[in-house]
Amino acid sequence: MDPMPKLTFGQRLKVYRERSGKTRAVLGGLVGRSAEWVKAVESDRILPPRVHMLDRIARALKVDVSALVGELSDRSEVVNGPEHPALASVRDSVNRFAWSDDMPPQPLEQIKGRLAAAWRARHQASDHRTVLGALLPDLVRDAERAALTYEGDERRRAHALLAEVLGLAQMFLAYQPAAELLWRVADRAMVAAQESGDPEALACAGWFLCQVHRDAGDWDTAMAVTLDVTSALAARTADARPNLLALWGALNFEAAYTAARAGEEGRAWRYWDQADRVAQRLPKSFYQPQTSFSRVSWAPMP
Repeated sequence: MDPMPKLTFGQRLKVYRERSGKTRAVLGGLVGRSAEWVKAVESDRILPPRVHMLDRIARALKVDVSALVGELSDRSEVVNGPEHPALASVRDSVNRFAWSDDMPPQPLEQIKGRLAAAWRARHQASDHRTVLGALLPDLVRDAERAALTYEGDERRRAHALLAEVLGLAQMFLAYQPAAELLWRVADRAMVAAQESGDPEALACAGWFLCQVHRDAGDWDTAMAVTLDVTSALAARTADARPNLLALWGALNFEAAYTAARAGEEGRAWRYWDQADRVAQRLPKSFYQPQTSFSRVSWAPMP
């Protein structure tokens, strides 16, 4: 029987850490995280760690993983979220490479149109994960084939589309038992964005990569990634198109949110104010589909 059936994961972790006589700083050092990260987990400010980190924590505290997660009918679902039926097909599409062959690549405008429709479904469909699960395998395959086949400017455009497709895949994979796949998708999206040389693709990939690091509790790296990208884009924002400007605003918001999660209040407000200024520069009707950043969605603090 579970000796602590009513405790949250964070409360359980605190109990076992204190029983072991370890401070938050000591436990954090043993698993490669900060004391602040341990505090955030114990107070349930962030989601429970993924399985690989659970194993490290359990070994550090000399307890079984089941003691940390409790007597649960499905440990994987509690820690990672439930597995969607389409996860296997999406995983297969990401793990396989569409090497250039005799088949001609799909025109980039067609891929772009399909991707735009997928983003609309992501925001509007009542069961968007099911819709994305059906669309992503072919989108990943066709975007990869285009990036491998086209040359010159078209190849760079194809890489930008591939980065965006992988960002959409990251949204499908989030909170499912596929941590290693989530990291692979985020890394590959950043590589594709860099290959494209497109500042909007770079901004979007940086926004997605920040999410992965922050959700893993690695706030320092999440902040470093975000600030590297915002710094690289800063000179382009004076007369930027609305989409790039909105992406830059979204990145500043991510910096604010990451700083707030790390308990850095002054720093959080500084980036929040910057994001607010960017939002006020956007056309009233503009909506950035990947990040949902817009004047309408932005609600500045009083």
